[in-house]
Amino acid sequence: MISLEGADVISSLVARYLTLVRAAELSDDDVRAALDGGRPLAVLPSGAPAVVDAARAVLRPEEPLEPGADLVVVTSGSTGGGRGVLLPAGALRASAAATLDRIGGPGSWLLALPVSAIAGLQVVCRALLSDRAPVRLTGTLAETVSRMPAGDRRYTSMVPTQLRRWLDTEPDALRAFDAVLVGGAATDPALLDRARAEGVAVVTTYGMTETAGGCVYDGLPLEGIEVRVTDGIELAGPVLALGYRGDPEGTAAAFSAEGWFRTRDAGTLGPDGRLTVQGRLDDVVISGGVNVAPAAVEAALREHPDVADAVVVGRPDPEWGQRVVAAVVPAPGATPDLAVLRPWVAERLGAAAAPRRLHLVDSIPTLHTGKPDRRAVAARIPEV
Repeated sequence: MISLEGADVISSLVARYLTLVRAAELSDDDVRAALDGGRPLAVLPSGAPAVVDAARAVLRPEEPLEPGADLVVVTSGSTGGGRGVLLPAGALRASAAATLDRIGGPGSWLLALPVSAIAGLQVVCRALLSDRAPVRLTGTLAETVSRMPAGDRRYTSMVPTQLRRWLDTEPDALRAFDAVLVGGAATDPALLDRARAEGVAVVTTYGMTETAGGCVYDGLPLEGIEVRVTDGIELAGPVLALGYRGDPEGTAAAFSAEGWFRTRDAGTLGPDGRLTVQGRLDDVVISGGVNVAPAAVEAALREHPDVADAVVVGRPDPEWGQRVVAAVVPAPGATPDLAVLRPWVAERLGAAAAPRRLHLVDSIPTLHTGKPDRRAVAARIPEV
């Protein structure tokens, strides 16, 4: 007869393999099984076959899964190839519990994000751990909100682009939520001010796939999360991933033996412990010896009435080292002009941050996570 202790040892040695599910076919039962540790899960993104094939290659379903992982999520790869992040069920549960504790307890969740990304998956996890089924967005926002249970707390999570769109078209529907979590990309202060002025309960979130989603809300870490700033922002706590699928070297570089995850973001900590994120360390444009944060320039551009959206990249420049180049989506009926936008940005951020070239585009391409696809934007902009 095998003892229980012996059975646990044998069980731990049995190879486990990922169950791959397409985003359109993901069921609540799939997520429940992963949260219970019974069936490791990965969600393939929607989109072109090349996108799906790239995710499948990262996930490596034919290989045994690293011990302890219950969910593998492919990162967006906004600055390079995507990676498969190994998340244990405990990290997902800890993240969901800390989130619910911060925003007011269990409630109904509206799913408006892709479930192939951690933000969308966490909406499903939070709903299921609240003993509710997530309500998926179909039709208008108002129509979907009307299907949520009356008398229950209502929550949702979205990226800044969605917040901006629904503020323009359905502000009443946004006001129906007890908390609107906004993350996935830097949110312009002007957009946040507008949302709050219109009575929307927005909560900014900072986190990533490696932290099972947002772990710093409105600049303050959730319960159990530690934040420090060294060369960049570092995070610790029960929400951390185990590492990267099939990449022990990448895991060792990002996750310290002391339990800290090294992000690639710059930031500062205020005297009250509030974190200010300044942007990606590898996104900085150095123009004339001055460090320029693209996110700050994008926020300044979006404040101009002629600009609906913007993404900023750096381009080599023989005089300045790099020049700031902006891809801009015009506001309806407007024609943005570089001669107008340069001083607009310079007044707010200094001359080095002012774009030296302007490219008008119909829309900003996005990754499967909803984040701007900076590499795709850069590919559209000529080098000259």
